[in-house]
Amino acid sequence: MNKSGRILFYRHKLPVRLMHWINALCLAIMLMSGLSIFNAHPMLYWGKASDFNHPILSLDAMQSPDGALHGSALIGGHTFNTTGVLGVSNEDGTPTVRGFPSWATLPGPQWLAMGRQWHFAFAWILVINGLIFFAYAFLSRHFSRDLMPTGKDIAHLPREIIDHARLRFPKGEEARRYNALQKLAYVFVIFVLGPLIVATGLTMSPTMDSAFPQLLWLFGGRQSARTIHFICAFSFLGFFIVHIAMVILSGPINNLRSMITGRYAIEAEKKHG
Repeated sequence: MNKSGRILFYRHKLPVRLMHWINALCLAIMLMSGLSIFNAHPMLYWGKASDFNHPILSLDAMQSPDGALHGSALIGGHTFNTTGVLGVSNEDGTPTVRGFPSWATLPGPQWLAMGRQWHFAFAWILVINGLIFFAYAFLSRHFSRDLMPTGKDIAHLPREIIDHARLRFPKGEEARRYNALQKLAYVFVIFVLGPLIVATGLTMSPTMDSAFPQLLWLFGGRQSARTIHFICAFSFLGFFIVHIAMVILSGPINNLRSMITGRYAIEAEKKHG
């Protein structure tokens, strides 16, 4: 216990911390390189082939009578003006036709071939890192001990949702463990979102389709797999945004220290009597 009445305990072991930061790097680069690939054809469809007349999502540009470019996003039959953000972005003060703006893409604003190489390279790093994590988590009982929700967790879930909505976070001994919302989020990402984004990514590869034609049947075609892959990518982005928001709201220094050094501080419970 330190002078402020706080207890430091070892929350994250070194392998977990290393794999966490590798995942963070890979996902960031894969998202940005994926947007670069998407910009080559900024439309999504459902089924086996592209139906140019009926896209599920389309990021496009339209020219008004005065010659000005306007960005538009077509989502489920509804069109939205997205000038300056999607479809048309201001690059160095000049309106440029581009699905996603250049600041959101890697390795460059329009470099499809290199974007694919970056995407595939970091995808393999992510997969290998994920397999190592699975092996470590099972052998060390990290899954069963720390991540898998229990009946007690589920029973307290409504209360935790209310507490989080009010920005009330666990204190004292309760902060030693992941809460139900954290466990459910991690389980969903590890066992559903992660495998799904990998499987749909493989389905978009003609080579993999030749070796495993069941993938096309499973997802209903390459275009359906591409759409699901896109949704999964932005689900990861949503998870990341919520994750960062919770880190900041619940104590950024304490949370960062725990993921860098492993040490997490909790308030010592006061003894009564």
